[in-house]
Amino acid sequence: MKLTQENTLSKPLLSQVLADYFELTKPGITVLVLASMAIGFLLGSTGSVDFTLLFHAIIGTVLIAAGTAAHNQYIERDLDKLMLRTSKRPLPTQRIDSKHALIFSMSLIFGGLIYLISTVNWIAGLVSALTAFSYLAMYTPMKRVSFSNVWIGAVPGALPPVGGWAAATGTISEPGVWVLFAIVFFWQVPHVVSIAWLCNEDYTRAGFRMLPKNDITGSKAAWVNLLCLLILIPISLSLYFMDYNGIIYLVGALLSGIGFLFYGYKFFAIKDKPSAKKLMFASIFYLPVVWIAILLDVIIL
Repeated sequence: MKLTQENTLSKPLLSQVLADYFELTKPGITVLVLASMAIGFLLGSTGSVDFTLLFHAIIGTVLIAAGTAAHNQYIERDLDKLMLRTSKRPLPTQRIDSKHALIFSMSLIFGGLIYLISTVNWIAGLVSALTAFSYLAMYTPMKRVSFSNVWIGAVPGALPPVGGWAAATGTISEPGVWVLFAIVFFWQVPHVVSIAWLCNEDYTRAGFRMLPKNDITGSKAAWVNLLCLLILIPISLSLYFMDYNGIIYLVGALLSGIGFLFYGYKFFAIKDKPSAKKLMFASIFYLPVVWIAILLDVIIL
């Protein structure tokens, strides 16, 4: 009896195992990817929304996004040990065996791709495959090479709404889909740079180059942020002027864009961690506000 109790205690509970695998999928990022895909689907839909098709797109997207996040942690498992913010993840702490993580991540990615191609269309599957490939094979290794990784990483980060549009329409040739891509692309740069400012010591410990080289004062990072935020406003407003959205979106995009730019300017002027933190929070609020504005516009108008 005692031996049985000891064996039971030595094994992790099923709930803990499930929680560890769930953490491996980076659920916060997966939800953001899903929301961006859904917005692309809704805006790309003409007339009534095909909710059955949307359901299949959601399933496929969740599988691929979760698998990509898990495989990223598999690739960076040794580097995650070096950073305080990631050292407690399931792989660095060996709560999940690396071989099991590899099988898990690849099964999700390829299972999601097969599901998308078979239930939605091959263009949506191709966009999702490109997203996973560019994130894992291009962005992930470039993080230790140069600051250009931020621009490279912005590409897979901006592809989910393209995948959603492709799922709804079977094409990615319309200009509206690339406006959505550009919104997420230019949003992502100040979002990532502000986080890098706050976590620079952690990133440096792991050899990640998330900030411009020889930028002791932060002026290069501040200029990059400001330029992206200045570009972001007219790009986001173009959805209104191209007749993809109405007045609700115009007001929401304009106000959120001005607010985002304000905190970008504050970081540009001060260049310290408090201003970087405020910019990070502004970036966290910006994209959901824009997506909600698009959603309300589609529902109401």
